[in-house]
Amino acid sequence: MSNIQGKVIIVTGASSGIGEATAKELALKGAKLVLAARREDRLKTLQQEIQKNAGKAIYKVTDVSSQEDMKALANYAIQEFGQIDVMVNNAGIMPLSPISELKVDEWDNMVDVNIKGVLYGIAAVLPTMRERKEGHIINVSSIAGHLVFPASAVYSGTKFAVRAITEGLRIEEHSNRIRTTIISPGSIATELTEGISGEELKSAINKNMNIAIEPASIARAIAFAIEQPADVAVNEMIVRPTVQQL
Repeated sequence: MSNIQGKVIIVTGASSGIGEATAKELALKGAKLVLAARREDRLKTLQQEIQKNAGKAIYKVTDVSSQEDMKALANYAIQEFGQIDVMVNNAGIMPLSPISELKVDEWDNMVDVNIKGVLYGIAAVLPTMRERKEGHIINVSSIAGHLVFPASAVYSGTKFAVRAITEGLRIEEHSNRIRTTIISPGSIATELTEGISGEELKSAINKNMNIAIEPASIARAIAFAIEQPADVAVNEMIVRPTVQQL
């Protein structure tokens, strides 16, 4: 039996890409899923697919940039399943652009979703995990959280922040037996590039996506981290296509 069997797991950004693939992977391993995203139609479709395959899933429309929404999400998970074992902070956006273009609204959105969304997710589940003296918080960063390339300065800044926050959380909460994991994907076939507003840059990025691997690759990495025994913490993983240079 998988160590994931019966665990209550919240997945944000579950309506597509890595979040959707992760939900499907964990459902197959017997998790009780709490799906969160802004697009209710996709959440409902995913829930129905999981239930059709004898999995357990509920959903709640959630904006991760709202602390109130994230608190309500955690409360809903506890109300329906009694506890929270794992939080997967996966929701993120990637509107790449050179700093000189001064797309301040896009910068604000990245900070709100990529950084504050992670912090709000941690804040929503940490008290109950500390009380139980167990739990697992998984934050999805990016290869851009390890390096900076043209047009990625602000996005990379948010993903570097996710890594710093997660490591700080590990240091502070290890004595409470709360595990932390940072997952840093490389080129993955998701909808992230759709957030790039500059058509020329979007086209250039998409041309390099021919090496991208499927979101299921990240889902398996997340499942691997969760299914380790409670005394083992997989703290950080980089998962990229074999042929990716950066």
